[in-house]
Amino acid sequence: MIVAYLFGMGVRMYWPMAFEGMPSMYHNGQLMINTNDGYFFATAARDILDGFVSTDAVRAHGALSASPGLVYLTTYATKWTPFSLESVILYLPAIVSSLIVIPIVLTGRLLGNTLLGFLAALLGSIAWSYYNRTMVGYYDTDMFSVLLQFTIFYSLLHVIYRKDLFSIVLASFFILIYPYFYPQGMTIVFAVFMVTVGYLFLEHLGVISREETRAFNKKAISLYGTTILLSIVLMITIPISIRIVLFVLAFAIIMLDKLNEKQLQVFAVIAFVGFLWFGNVLAVILGNVVGYLSRGVESEGLHFYQVVQTVREAGAIPLSTVANRISGSMIGLVLSLIGYVLLVIRHKPFIIALPLIGVGLFSLVGGLRFTVYAVPVAAISSLYLFFYIAEFMKNRLLKVALPILAVTVLLVPNIQHIIGYKVPTVLNASEVKDLEQLKKISTNKDYTLAWWDYGYPIWFYSNTNTLIDGGKHTYDNFIVSSILQTSSPELAANLGRLAIETYVDSNYSIVATTLFKNGKKDQSDPNLLLTELENADYKLPQKTRDVYLYLPYRMLNIFPTVALFGNLDLTTGKAERKIVFYPTRAIKNDKGILQFSNGIVFDTKKGELFFGKQKVPVKHFVVTQMTKEGKTQVQAQPYYAEGQYVVVFMKSYGQFIVMDGETFNSMYVQMFILGKYDKDLFELVVSSPYSKIYKLKK
Repeated sequence: MIVAYLFGMGVRMYWPMAFEGMPSMYHNGQLMINTNDGYFFATAARDILDGFVSTDAVRAHGALSASPGLVYLTTYATKWTPFSLESVILYLPAIVSSLIVIPIVLTGRLLGNTLLGFLAALLGSIAWSYYNRTMVGYYDTDMFSVLLQFTIFYSLLHVIYRKDLFSIVLASFFILIYPYFYPQGMTIVFAVFMVTVGYLFLEHLGVISREETRAFNKKAISLYGTTILLSIVLMITIPISIRIVLFVLAFAIIMLDKLNEKQLQVFAVIAFVGFLWFGNVLAVILGNVVGYLSRGVESEGLHFYQVVQTVREAGAIPLSTVANRISGSMIGLVLSLIGYVLLVIRHKPFIIALPLIGVGLFSLVGGLRFTVYAVPVAAISSLYLFFYIAEFMKNRLLKVALPILAVTVLLVPNIQHIIGYKVPTVLNASEVKDLEQLKKISTNKDYTLAWWDYGYPIWFYSNTNTLIDGGKHTYDNFIVSSILQTSSPELAANLGRLAIETYVDSNYSIVATTLFKNGKKDQSDPNLLLTELENADYKLPQKTRDVYLYLPYRMLNIFPTVALFGNLDLTTGKAERKIVFYPTRAIKNDKGILQFSNGIVFDTKKGELFFGKQKVPVKHFVVTQMTKEGKTQVQAQPYYAEGQYVVVFMKSYGQFIVMDGETFNSMYVQMFILGKYDKDLFELVVSSPYSKIYKLKK
């Protein structure tokens, strides 16, 4: 196990070593993390360490509700060790996730083949998908999700094989603590448990032979006793203290051996039904499946755009991607599936891994985030196939050499992936510097309006609050998107102030629902309110805090996606207009005729754009350039008054953007790219090539 653990850790050290000495990725002398969500938990840990509680209830309690285990582990790892918070959140994922080798090795041992477990641990600990979500810097609950999931699987497998008290207590312990680290994964735990109960029941009836598993000891734990005890710990809607008391009482009654089999049967049925009810099983399963499969706009009430449609992790993926993610290659996945079938034929208890395999394959429609759950089982299964083949070999050396050679080959595509997988940090040092400037001029009760991708880093580095973030990005995406794309400064300023004051005043309720009374009998027309907000004299609530508008350069490439959420008539769900916004770069300049990397051609002499064979007149060609003082200089060349398109060249970035005229007038383009703003409504407080931050004057 130690060797396998060091292997998993060692491979994960490639990423920090690859970026060693790159100051743009360091902050406070430490490499920064590479996942946005990490700042959600890191902010909570920092607040606890600082003895500070945010005035935003959602921010203060959100991380602790989502994963108290991760927050407190981070807090105390920082408090009790000489390492800084930045170091802890950077390396904790690798330290924790590499522990996956323990249940994998133990599973091999349970099957009577420790070498199988060891080799599978080498593969499973760094396989593509598992590595991506547990690498150094990927500070998130993913470090626990599969580790604890597979540990529970191992403990339930242990229940089937050994049928002893230790197995049940072990499984119960991990089931009880799992929700404190990764509650979203309980759906899979439910499924594995139900398959386990089904297997034990069929074994009890004699439908499944008991060739390699022990029988229940009638004086100790029976099938019914096992079902009762495990059902109790899985009733997750009941407080854990009550579940522990019920578990102890049930355990004592069972061990006293005063109940006959019929009475135990009745109690087992009651407990199992209790698990289905108090575990909220059907609702959780259906909710998760429907939630991940839902696409497009809402069908009831106002028609908001759903964020799941724009999240790459939640989109359908091809089989080749699933194969790479689970096993590193298509061949690896095929070998894993064959190995799993063989494994189940020869070791029937392994059928309880079916939900883990099923969830992995569900990623074909549910998104690549699900592939990771199948990784450990796939690793064991593929190696098992080679051990099976080796059984037919007479040469002892070959019997050992074949699986070792196989794992070496299977590791190759995964190692190649790791070497090429050089994801950047979430922010660079200059962007962090901008946010720290904001921190100096703001207070912890202030709000920063920004797209949800930047919410958590804004919390961490500026210590201000946000309306939307990585976990709270539903209807209020419409609010922020509308502010960013409107051409009306009054609407942007009025809606920004109204949204924040409404949010705080409504005890942090969804602003769009509150303002528009979404889904209620007296639901209002959003278009009417937005029109009213364009009026400079619109009566706003009393100002209780400062509000800032964060406009980063890195939003340039996702701005068309950002605009989707606000470019809607909420009453119909239809787009208001076609938005044209194509960031690109010039790859060729032939005497003033620019060829862009996205295929568009721009004739700078005639002021014409070519989309293939279609020729379009250009209204303006605008060139911007940042000065050392952070000011934006703008030069514009007019072409055709009737032209519908504008071409912008951000000279300091070497960046071209082709856009329609209305998008050119949007707040993001005007205030960030051109540096133009209404000085009666906004104050520029931070300006750099990476971001501009404005303070609302209203």
